Amino acid sequence: MTSTMTSTTSGTPTTPTAPSSTAATATAIGERAPGQRVNPPTATPLLQVQDLRVAFRRYQRGLRQADLTVVDGMSLHVSRGEVVALVGASGAGKSLLAYSVLGFLPTGAIEEGTVAWQGRALGPGERARLAGRNLVLLPQVLSALDPTATVRSQARRAARLVGRPARDGMAAVLATGLHADVLRLYPHQLSGGMARRVLRAIALIGEPDLVIADEPTPGLGRREADEVLDHLRSLADAGRGVLLITHDIALALRVTDRVVVVREGRSLDEAAVADFSGDGSRLQHPYTRALWRALPSQGFRLPEIESPGTVRSDGGVPGGDGPDAREPGDHEDRDAAVLARQSC
Repeated sequence: MTSTMTSTTSGTPTTPTAPSSTAATATAIGERAPGQRVNPPTATPLLQVQDLRVAFRRYQRGLRQADLTVVDGMSLHVSRGEVVALVGASGAGKSLLAYSVLGFLPTGAIEEGTVAWQGRALGPGERARLAGRNLVLLPQVLSALDPTATVRSQARRAARLVGRPARDGMAAVLATGLHADVLRLYPHQLSGGMARRVLRAIALIGEPDLVIADEPTPGLGRREADEVLDHLRSLADAGRGVLLITHDIALALRVTDRVVVVREGRSLDEAAVADFSGDGSRLQHPYTRALWRALPSQGFRLPEIESPGTVRSDGGVPGGDGPDAREPGDHEDRDAAVLARQSC
């Protein structure tokens, strides 16, 4: 079966609002005031995803079919000059969104919603033709490297694919700080950190407009992780857009401008970095607030989980439907706590 695309929105993407920034916020999150950028975000986003839905059709008994929906209402936008963090637990649909944007969903996928590039809605095939040049993926899995080819041959090929001299590919690898001897190695001979540097060099050789970085820091030490994130920040400051997919919200806050929080295939919240400060009272969604408060820097303040059906002192029933019911419910607080532990 073929992948299908249904455009539900064709209007002009909304103009993103620049987040506020204060020196106090920079201190609260560690390093950088998010408003201090070389280039502010442009009016028309590079990428606009509106109400994205992804499902996979599968067979049950005999020829009976059923659709399994794994992304069910994700929306975000990324402009030039900004880093947007897409934060969620494992299995929340973050990587599927990336592959959908690139037009790389597998055969049999059913895709609905709107994915617009520079204000124009594009189908999967049109987006796939942009991949590798205008928009690129820094993949999560190191198996993205060809196990049968040396670093040299892969770097040379990547350069030729974007119309650059082959020597530029090798120069890009060496510019990451790797020794020239690495060029003759195969992927299985590289450490995790070395492989990630090679992937980064190959992906960025074409100087793309948008970089989708899918979990670029797992397995790296703090210094190496900071190096990767600082590089992504520098790309945005040079006028490109960056979508940073991660479950490590504490690390992402150093370099990002906005945070989009997702859960179980849905966009729950979008918050400015400035709101992640103090006790998190400026964060509007309870899940985002619980996530912030559960981080080590906030003292692991996990929410109190009350037993289902317990009547609180204020008369509300946890997770109930009444006006005094706690929102968003016990299960979301637990999920926030789990995600915070993944970030440690």
